[in-house]
Amino acid sequence: MKNQPLSPELYEQHLEVTRRYFMQLGTVGLTALNTQGLWARDSDESLLTDATEDLEYLTPPNEFRTVERGKPLPYTLPLEKRLELGLERRTWKLEVIPDPKSNVQMVNPLSREKGNALDFKGLMKLAQKHAVRFLKVMTCLNMKEPLGMGLWEGVPLRNVIWTTKPTANIRRVYFYGHHNEDPKQLFQSSLSINRVLEDPPGDNPIILCYKLNGQWLSGRRGGPVRMLVSDAYGFKSVKWLKSVVLTNNHQANDTYAKGNNDIDSPMKSMARFIYKPLKEKAGTPIAITGLAHVGISGLSRVQVWINPQDKKWPKEDPCFTKAHWQDAKILPPPTKWGGDLPEGKLPSDVRFFTSEGQPKHWPMRYTIAHWATLLKGIAPGKYDIYCRTIDANGIAQPMPRPFRKSGPNTIQKTSITIEI
Repeated sequence: MKNQPLSPELYEQHLEVTRRYFMQLGTVGLTALNTQGLWARDSDESLLTDATEDLEYLTPPNEFRTVERGKPLPYTLPLEKRLELGLERRTWKLEVIPDPKSNVQMVNPLSREKGNALDFKGLMKLAQKHAVRFLKVMTCLNMKEPLGMGLWEGVPLRNVIWTTKPTANIRRVYFYGHHNEDPKQLFQSSLSINRVLEDPPGDNPIILCYKLNGQWLSGRRGGPVRMLVSDAYGFKSVKWLKSVVLTNNHQANDTYAKGNNDIDSPMKSMARFIYKPLKEKAGTPIAITGLAHVGISGLSRVQVWINPQDKKWPKEDPCFTKAHWQDAKILPPPTKWGGDLPEGKLPSDVRFFTSEGQPKHWPMRYTIAHWATLLKGIAPGKYDIYCRTIDANGIAQPMPRPFRKSGPNTIQKTSITIEI
């Protein structure tokens, strides 16, 4: 009866916030939901005033879904070994060095060999002046659903790079984490030096991340420090970070490139179902809810289309551009953010938020947004239901980048039977 791309707790909270939205629609919406048995009627009139009061928008750190590499996984090693390898805050060190195969000019490399690698105490000293916090959904290039929505905190990588006093011949930044000192397990990624040193308007800096939802980053989440690239898929946000290498090589070195992946693809916008019934009685409004994954081009609308299964769609329109799409309601930002934050409140100084704690615009790029709609007047029969996003440029999913290896954004379909 339901598709559940979120953690069980976040799924239930999504049902709660959309229940409140449907209650605002009045008796028709309530009838639909109570007929489904999805929600019970709540007599508390305060529910009518705020459709997002109890939305747990952020994923608690221990409920993130995980994509992992390493045998054994580094954070599962005994504490003594983790301390030896620098996988705990008190022994962590990061080197920032020139590529020995390149002609980078750098005055003050930070290296373990020289004994001046950046330690966690040094990182926290930089954090006193440069720390940033921002929202980001973590998602994988080759997975159809997000892994979790988080508030991330760290120090911009550029602030550390500038301490090494680089002067010339730098085109790219290579970085990798601890993977058991086994070359076959090494996981690495890279970025243009220009993206590291300068942020396009509305984008967040590349950070050395040490906190998630206000808590120290656990080993399972890539701690003590991981790379965090807000506009990219998860493979750029390398876990258990230990080395940053500046190079004059113009080529990327990403592990993901070996799997026929587009390693320079920013996140895409796409819609996904969360709740949708499999059967419904004729004359009953159909409650549909979901989430939108907001990519680099933002989000202006979410749309839903229902089509009889016996009405075959023309093959020359595979993206359903001529279908009768209906706008769904994009729900407003939550008043309680969840994620195990104290009282569900965001801390101060979250990027792109006002001093009163409100987002400057909504939905925000590189996050998720919840949506809901009611489909009415559907005659008996079997139907397919589709959902899609329209980005801030007015382009409908799966365009403008429909290629699978540059991230998922196929139009999702579900089916329903309307009974007499």
